[in-house]
Amino acid sequence: MFFDFLRPKMVAKAEALTGRDAPAFAIPTTHAALGTPIQGPFPAGTETAIFGMGCFWGAERIFWQTPGVYSTASGYAGGFTPHPTYKEVCSGQTGHAEVVLVAFDPAKISYESLLKRFWEAHDPTQGMRQGNDVGTQYRSAIYCYGEQQLQEALASRDAYQAKLKAAGLSAVTTEIRLAPEFYYAEFYHQQYLAKNPAGYCGLRGTGVSCG
Repeated sequence: MFFDFLRPKMVAKAEALTGRDAPAFAIPTTHAALGTPIQGPFPAGTETAIFGMGCFWGAERIFWQTPGVYSTASGYAGGFTPHPTYKEVCSGQTGHAEVVLVAFDPAKISYESLLKRFWEAHDPTQGMRQGNDVGTQYRSAIYCYGEQQLQEALASRDAYQAKLKAAGLSAVTTEIRLAPEFYYAEFYHQQYLAKNPAGYCGLRGTGVSCG
């Protein structure tokens, strides 16, 4: 019961911070590791995806190191506060998760392959946390651009859940829905581990493969 009392809970929309009409900071334009734009429009044929895996520093590196990915960006999504700041998101009063926007070439890498990277690179059973990072902003999430991505994400969740159950692990807690508004994070968060190679990364997978 005491643990339940301390477990982070999503803020209600009516109680969320009001935010602002425009970003509170300048958004960088060039990817520090790939040299590509981090803001669209992206090249013709490029598709986008959004993944939340806990702290976005390590999550972003996983995807920019994946062949076929054109660009990535750290940001916030899934909550209520428009154009939030990192401090506001960390307060738990925006409802946003830390997420990564992934722009990829589907001729070089499939959305299915990105989902595989997502499931295997973090622990989607932990609820409102990822390892030692505790809070609603660290929840596991897939925000989908279009019905096709949504159906693929749901099918991949069910398949991975079966693998986790067979391994004796807990149920998937990942939030999966159509993509809400994506808000870019501050400059210093973008490609953080490219600029600070020895920086913090708390991502740990379950050890269960998608197969």
